[in-house]
Amino acid sequence: MYLEVPDHRFVKPWRYDMSGHAVFLQHRTKPGMRAEVQKIWQKHMQPAIDANAAHEVYVYSFGGDPDRICAFQVYSSAEEASAFLKSRAYLDYEQEVASLLEGPPQVEVLQPQWIKGAAA
Repeated sequence: MYLEVPDHRFVKPWRYDMSGHAVFLQHRTKPGMRAEVQKIWQKHMQPAIDANAAHEVYVYSFGGDPDRICAFQVYSSAEEASAFLKSRAYLDYEQEVASLLEGPPQVEVLQPQWIKGAAA
């Protein structure tokens, strides 16, 4: 069964038992480097995230600050999140963007209490 979303893509409904692991992170790029970091993210991270079933939700976002990137992620478990940080794609991404960032990301670990559309 698939659900139609407003932009006419189809997505599979998913189950989530609220024991997962959510992360909100913010990267600060060096001035004017956000687009370059995004290209590198698209090269390494986007395909790895698409292929990783443990990434149940991933939202890569820009806000009003031209040098900030935000991402919200929900993993099936903290162990899966930790394992992804050791993947070749993540390590390659981290190495390639290091000189374009002001420093390490600001990370907040969250405990989901409810997610719209997640079957109990």
